[in-house]
Amino acid sequence: MWMQYVGCALVSMAILVLGVLLWLHPAKRRLEEQLAEARKLREQIEKEVQTKRKEILLEAKDEAHRIRAEVERENRDKRVEIQRLERRLTQKEEALDRRLENLERKEKSLAQREQEAVRLRDELSSVIARQREELQRISGLSAEDAKNLLLKMIEDETKHEAARLIRDIEAQAREEADKRARDVVTLAVQRCAVDHTSETTVSVVPLPSDEMKGRIIGREGRNIRAFETQTGVDLIIDDTPEAVVLSAFDPVRREVARIALSNLISDGRIHPARIEEMVAKASAEVDAIIREAGEHATFETSVTTLDPELVKLLGKLKFRTSFGQNVLDHSIEVAHLAGAMAAELGGNVALARRAGLLHDLGKAVDFEVEGPHAIISADICRKYNEHAEVVHAIVAHHNDEEPRTMEAVLVSVADAISAARPGARRETLETYVKRLQRLETIADSFSGVEKTYAVQAGREIRVMVKPTEIDDLAAAKLARDTAKKIEEEMEYPGQIKITVIRETRAVDYAK
Repeated sequence: MWMQYVGCALVSMAILVLGVLLWLHPAKRRLEEQLAEARKLREQIEKEVQTKRKEILLEAKDEAHRIRAEVERENRDKRVEIQRLERRLTQKEEALDRRLENLERKEKSLAQREQEAVRLRDELSSVIARQREELQRISGLSAEDAKNLLLKMIEDETKHEAARLIRDIEAQAREEADKRARDVVTLAVQRCAVDHTSETTVSVVPLPSDEMKGRIIGREGRNIRAFETQTGVDLIIDDTPEAVVLSAFDPVRREVARIALSNLISDGRIHPARIEEMVAKASAEVDAIIREAGEHATFETSVTTLDPELVKLLGKLKFRTSFGQNVLDHSIEVAHLAGAMAAELGGNVALARRAGLLHDLGKAVDFEVEGPHAIISADICRKYNEHAEVVHAIVAHHNDEEPRTMEAVLVSVADAISAARPGARRETLETYVKRLQRLETIADSFSGVEKTYAVQAGREIRVMVKPTEIDDLAAAKLARDTAKKIEEEMEYPGQIKITVIRETRAVDYAK
């Protein structure tokens, strides 16, 4: 019985083990497949890693080769540059050696000449001593008596020269006083001269027909009175066909009046109320033009942080001219020139450009304020807290102050260049001819001058001298004296070149 139980148990265990084995066999097969896939994946990854490693090694080798090539090229260039510098250094050393040899030779020559000069000085001293003894013997006077006699003669001659010099100085002083008086009177006349002011203080407005003149005047002159009252401009209506003239010293008022009158003529309705309306619109339009012109000038010259009042005064220069040259354009040009020269010379470019732009600011109000426009400009800039060096450069550009800085000199030079360049300014034919004649007259006033020619539109004079009376040293002195006299007696833009020509000809004939 017990054996049957054991046999049954063994059979059951065998069946159980067989079942377990049958259940584990598919799991083992799946595990083996997964292990195989893992091995394949690892092999693939290892292959990719090897491939990537080879690519990285190749790229590193290429980069190292490129870097090595660049380094070699830079080293080669440096070697070439070093060789060039070495050659230059060698050449300079050779030049210095040659110069040193020349200096040594010159030193030896100078030493010999110095010895010769000492010897000649000793001989001259002995000759002078013998001559003094001989003169004392012949004249019967001692050295002291001869000295006193000579001093007496020199004293008399000096007194005569001093008297003549005093007379000449007095005569020159009278001439200078007369000249100064003439200049003052001429300046006063020019401020009121019709021919001069008509070029810069009037504007002509064309009319569609002469019938419009009557409408502008209005009944009993009420329209013209209202127009002149509103604008502050004189309206001149004369026999000029199809045109009226606006006259005023203030260019801004004149421009307002011109725009207002043109708009009234175009509109056709001319009466006091309409005149007031048109003048207000024209004034607003001109203010906008002024502001835009000032802002454009500051933008073009790169001048920043200007006070709005200074920008407005700059804009007013758009309507101001000087000898036909627009003052705003001239100021912008001076700013560019001064800035460019300051950049070349290592100066303060911003300061030079700023002073160049503001240097003629006083011309916007010079009809309201007395004094030179340079001083007026400086006072205005000082009022609006401009830098002291800017103010100095402005006041010194016409030598109202002695220039103390490079920028002040550059602004003065730029102003002269802008004003003197060909076509910048106009002058009447009569003034031009008189200036050329005055140049020739000044040069002809010196003794030894044969003929004088003014050329290059009066920017150069060529002085032909008599070679028998003027030698080379006197020719240089004549050029300097002529330049000085022109500076004292004339006013002109830019500079005038004086060329003294001394020519000697020898003519003969072979027979």
